This record gives sequence, structure tokens and C-alpha cells, in this order.
Amino acid sequence: MDIKRCIKESFSIIGKEGSTNEGDGFIQRLWEEANGDFLSVLPLAKYNENGNVAGVWGAMSDLSRSFKPWEENYTKGLYLAGVEVKDEAEAPEGWVKWTIPGYEYLYVKCEDENVFSLVMAYMKDQNLELAGAVHDFICPEENGQPYMFFPIRKL
Repeated sequence: MDIKRCIKESFSIIGKEGSTNEGDGFIQRLWEEANGDFLSVLPLAKYNENGNVAGVWGAMSDLSRSFKPWEENYTKGLYLAGVEVKDEAEAPEGWVKWTIPGYEYLYVKCEDENVFSLVMAYMKDQNLELAGAVHDFICPEENGQPYMFFPIRKL
């Protein structure tokens, strides 16, 4: 597992929001809903220098929307399935906008189903703690390769 570091300034996502209170499978349902109406937010998306969408995110937050890690041993929280947008973009009806604070992140390709626990064990060994909620990232530049971003320092 190749763990890398990066700095990502504050950024905005417009997506479909759900909660662990909705039960098993809620994240999959959010993605289905978001993908089914993706064209309504595509004009708001941020694009990179290659003309691709900057990123597709499964952003997470504690239930207070403070972007803290999920509560109760990472089992309770909010999830936003969406696309990175221009900061000034307004969410269309039925969509939600989050602005994620800037962090230094550890990030890793999701090549193993235990990525979360492996990175958390690595962080413990390195005396690092989560500074915020972990996020899923789907990289358009790499044909949808999934990553996980672990915030270790708030900017």
C-alpha cells in the first residue's frame, strides 16, 4: 500500500446527502440518485487543465456537519455523493452543497477492501490522528480509480 501526502485547500462539493441513520446501503442509494441526475450539476463542476471534472467525492462528516470523523467508532455520520464544483456555485433544488475545509491529507488508492483499517493502523504507528472526516475520491484522470483521503492537519 503506497500512502502519499498532499495539501488540499478548501473546496466545494454539490451532491446528494444522506446519513447512516437511513440504514444499510444508504451510500449506494445516494450514488444511484446522484448519477441518475448528474447532468443537472455538471455545468457547475470544476474542471482541471485536461478538461476533466476535477473530482467526484464521497465526502463525509459527523452528524453536526463540522467535518469531524464519523462518530461511535466510525459508524455514524453523514455522506455526500457528489462532484467538486466552483466555490461560488449554488446547489440546485434537491442537491446539497458542502464546503470542505483545507487539510493536509494522507491518501491511498483503494486496492484492498481493508484500506480504512490499514491506514488507521499506519497512522497509529506514526503517531498521527485524524484531523477531520475521511473522504472517498473517484479520480476522473485515472478512469474512476477510487482513493481514500485521511485528513491529518487542518490548514
